Amino acid sequence: MNFKQELASILSDLLGQEISLKDLELMIEKPKNPEHGDLAFPCFTLAKLKRKSPNLIAEELCGKIQSPIFEKVTVVGAYLNVFLNKKTASEKVIGDIFAQKGKYGAHAFGNGGAVTIDMSSPNIAKPFSMGHLRSTVIGNSLALIVEKCGYKPIKINHLGDWGTQFGKLITAYQLWGDADKVKANPIKELLSLYIKFHEEAENNPSLEDQGRGWFKKLEDGDEQALALWKWFRDESLKEFSRIYELMNVQFDSYAGEAFYNDKMGRVVQLLEKQHLLVESEQAQVVELTEEQLPPCLIKKSDGATLYATRDLAAALYRQEEYQFVQSLYVVGHEQSLHFKQLIAVLAKMGYEWSKQMHHIPFGMMLKDGKKMSTRKGKVVLLEEVLNESIAMARHNIEEKNPNLSNKDEVAKQVGVGAVIFHDLKNNRMNDIEFSLEEMLRFEGETGPYVQYTYARACSIIRKATGKPQFSAATYSNSWEKEWKVTSLLMEFAPAVQRACVNFDPSQVAKYIIDLAQAFNKYYAEVKILEDSVEQQARLALVYAVTEVLKEGLRLLGLEAPDEM
Repeated sequence: MNFKQELASILSDLLGQEISLKDLELMIEKPKNPEHGDLAFPCFTLAKLKRKSPNLIAEELCGKIQSPIFEKVTVVGAYLNVFLNKKTASEKVIGDIFAQKGKYGAHAFGNGGAVTIDMSSPNIAKPFSMGHLRSTVIGNSLALIVEKCGYKPIKINHLGDWGTQFGKLITAYQLWGDADKVKANPIKELLSLYIKFHEEAENNPSLEDQGRGWFKKLEDGDEQALALWKWFRDESLKEFSRIYELMNVQFDSYAGEAFYNDKMGRVVQLLEKQHLLVESEQAQVVELTEEQLPPCLIKKSDGATLYATRDLAAALYRQEEYQFVQSLYVVGHEQSLHFKQLIAVLAKMGYEWSKQMHHIPFGMMLKDGKKMSTRKGKVVLLEEVLNESIAMARHNIEEKNPNLSNKDEVAKQVGVGAVIFHDLKNNRMNDIEFSLEEMLRFEGETGPYVQYTYARACSIIRKATGKPQFSAATYSNSWEKEWKVTSLLMEFAPAVQRACVNFDPSQVAKYIIDLAQAFNKYYAEVKILEDSVEQQARLALVYAVTEVLKEGLRLLGLEAPDEM
């Protein structure tokens, strides 16, 4: 039962057709102060319609609202404050969780529609750095969240496997490379060659010309260039797949930039056919003056195509292949202009589905307040961070619970989870300062804190005699200490919906932090296992908390260890 819907339905019956049921539901708020009730309805909008003061309207409505699920209705100024019947609401919410388990909090508004998610997208022949973490974990969590809301996610790893940098890398390999060294440690060796190229090019600009020359050979299908490129790509994918496995991230497609090499000509033809291509300084562009954007460069003066051409080809391919109802690009905010231009060009071409394309920008991962750069060699490798985090988690477990049976598995769940949660608890637009010590704390707003709360709740259930069972008869209206936790359990579905609609996993992260904090406060105040008439109801509440915490962690891409 959705209690907001119940209140909106009663208000709709009282008000007639003046405001739609959906709008009424959207107007209902959750008061920040629990003393003001569980739901609140502001009457300001009604004041304009009824030409009465909002305070008077609130008073008039107050006396007419009747429902067995409402304990009382009061008025504070222009607000109707509604207090739920604790017994009825608790029975309903906890009963739903027992019945639905991990499906609790789900929505169906996605109607099975496909959502393509362009995410992670590291450059091959370069290490998987902390800079790639954000796109990977935000994209992965969004896939899980949209799936929870009834969509079908399609995760696409649009690999950076084409471009001038591969000409530079081939040049560096030809000049200074050692096949045995590359075979022994591919990514590390290729990175050092890439860095050396840029260092040498500062004193020898002709290297840049050589790099462009090798990329031209690659584009022309030169056998030697293609063999080296394929080797670099294969070795990179082996390395990446090991890191994705650590984070439990899978993809539906690895179609990268090279995949669209034979699909860009069609884009140029379509633009020419619609007379959208114009010449500007010997290059071919689509003018976007009406959209108040700079021209979108489609072809350079030498005939070479660009990122925009490639992304237009990718968008057309994805729509034809998947018939997406939404297409998400989880890419840093510095690419915002590119995606505005991309969507504007598709709209100009008459594609209505371009309205369902969304750039999901995010802030940078910083080290000592500065952006990490592969080119300058200032890079923090993600695999090293994950392994260090796992080792630190293992050390913590040895200190706190040396008799734990599956220490290595739990250390991985906690160590990797700490890194992911630290990213996702922040609004994605914020820059994040990298700090392993901060991530791994067992107190405060961290992944280990939520995981530990889940493990604690599981421990209570293990200590109980018999499994928790749901029985409506065990609830009473004196459910005061439990009410904070119970009322938060009701908020899970709205938090999932907000996360989906706003493409914001932090809504789920913040929610499970709030639930964990409320549960720990409850645990400190109430002897749950003490013999009492309410023991069974309290155990059922603990079970409900474990189900929601576990599902909330899953939606962020974290695992929930039963013991820690």
